[in-house]
Amino acid sequence: MRRSSHFKKITAIFFLAVLCIGGVELAACRIADPALYKTIVTPVRQAASSTWSAVSGGVSYAWDKAASAVSRTAGALQKNEAEPLEDQAAAEPDAELAAPADPTITALEQRESGEILTGGNREIVYYNQADKAWCDQPYGKDHLGQYGCGPTTLAMAVSSLTNQTVNPEVMAQWAVENGYWARHGGSYLSIVGGAAADYGLKAESLPNCDAERLRLELATGKVAVALMSKGHFTNGGHFILLRGVTLDGSILVADPNSRDRSLTVWDPQIILDELSKNRNNGAPLWLLSPAEP
Repeated sequence: MRRSSHFKKITAIFFLAVLCIGGVELAACRIADPALYKTIVTPVRQAASSTWSAVSGGVSYAWDKAASAVSRTAGALQKNEAEPLEDQAAAEPDAELAAPADPTITALEQRESGEILTGGNREIVYYNQADKAWCDQPYGKDHLGQYGCGPTTLAMAVSSLTNQTVNPEVMAQWAVENGYWARHGGSYLSIVGGAAADYGLKAESLPNCDAERLRLELATGKVAVALMSKGHFTNGGHFILLRGVTLDGSILVADPNSRDRSLTVWDPQIILDELSKNRNNGAPLWLLSPAEP
């Protein structure tokens, strides 16, 4: 009994200390950013409840569960805070778009399962961040239609390379829960590796890729997530999917903000020249393929 009483006292002191240290910050956070406040507080409340139940019942493993829950939440919120970002707000680029490709090379087909991009070495499940089904859905405190190029691109990759169907709304929710949403910025670049790990894909960074290497990799059925800078695809920062190569060596893309650009063939050098200069977390080019069984 003495030992149980002593442990209860230590537990109470610990939680009181946490509340005193974080009280002011959490109070401010609750007013300024309710969604972030909920993300921080919910797992802590659940962990605290589990811990107190464990103390009362003598189940010691709940203390480890509480510490783990708090640690995961803190890690998700802090791991990307110093990462520089280019604004990923959806905006039409100034560069003129080339004429659409011949439909025998690539086409956007409406099937029972949804829209499918044909051509290259692999058919791609196509999602557009501006579609009514999810454009107004939240991405953190932003909206998918405005800042959702990252989740939408990765939803296309996962749905095309695995036996899972993951739409942009589901991917955006996953990204927020795992700390990859960047307020008024889009997505932290670590979203690519994180999504690959969680959804059963292999991700490889290609920081110094040339046109020939890009063609060879895409010709094997792999896809590549590309972070683009100002040019033909965006006026800021923008994730797109490189999805295949044509017989003449042109590149096919799946642009989450444009069906027209997704039906255009691209000179690989244009894509390479307009890649972001960012080199954080594997940027600006990640090769994705199904993980080996």
